[in-house]
Amino acid sequence: MSIGSIIYQLQQKYKHGFITAYYRDSVRKSILNSQPIPNTSDRVCEIHVLTSAKDWLNLVWTLKSFYHFSQRQYSLCIHDDGTLSQENIATFKYHFPNARIIDRKQAEENVLPLLSSYPRCLEFRKTNHLSPKVFDFALYLQSDRLLLLDSDILFFKEPTELLNRIENPDYQLNTLNADVDTAYTVGPEMVKTNIGFDLAARVNSGLGLIHKNSLNLNWIEEFLDLPNIIGHFWRIEQTIYALCSSRFGVELLPPAYDVHLEGSINGSPSRHYVGKIRHLMYSEGIRHLVQNGFLKELHR
Repeated sequence: MSIGSIIYQLQQKYKHGFITAYYRDSVRKSILNSQPIPNTSDRVCEIHVLTSAKDWLNLVWTLKSFYHFSQRQYSLCIHDDGTLSQENIATFKYHFPNARIIDRKQAEENVLPLLSSYPRCLEFRKTNHLSPKVFDFALYLQSDRLLLLDSDILFFKEPTELLNRIENPDYQLNTLNADVDTAYTVGPEMVKTNIGFDLAARVNSGLGLIHKNSLNLNWIEEFLDLPNIIGHFWRIEQTIYALCSSRFGVELLPPAYDVHLEGSINGSPSRHYVGKIRHLMYSEGIRHLVQNGFLKELHR
């Protein structure tokens, strides 16, 4: 390896500082020494997550922090984006023995035939790597309520309002965390003109309660006919969740759950460490959990 390559690797490793590198490369692995969570069988709600070889270790932190602080036993379904190794899958099976782990190839064999009557949905599912977050979550869901969860969220205390909305049988809206700004592939005017309803602003598809009935394939087939909707790679699935939720009925979670690029945890129950601040998941989020005894609690 050339000196130039070594220098570049060091620059990449430490570009967010030594503390970030320490918590990302050393401390983060310590979650694998924690006790498994054996009972994830409560079908009041089912957690669905899509993860990868790049993000799987972060997801262990996401799930362990949620189950620890919520003290819930919601059933769990982990979807492989096609990059998980057998070792990754074995690790999930050890830490979450009752979880369903959906293999990408197996999912395609099951899901694609179910979309055969929806040509736009089928094409989108075949061509967009994040599309399982829409279709596979809906088609594998074994509860009326889905907890939508990304691999870059950490919990720091009980997410009380989120849990209240999930568990209140009279609560019949979708509810998601608010994004920094509206980030869709279509605008509200187009939606109002072409489909006839108001598109809610700032919906972020990283965290929230989704009712099964809102993930309506007929609706999604209709939405995918909007001009230029197949746009930005990751905004399209968020756009579909915003469209489904807006037609079904939606409200945002309280501001404490908002995606924010500035500031700190500041007493919030959770923080969504989106791409621009992913490094803070290690230097702030994991550091905060470790310094407040989270790993010691998991080892009991």
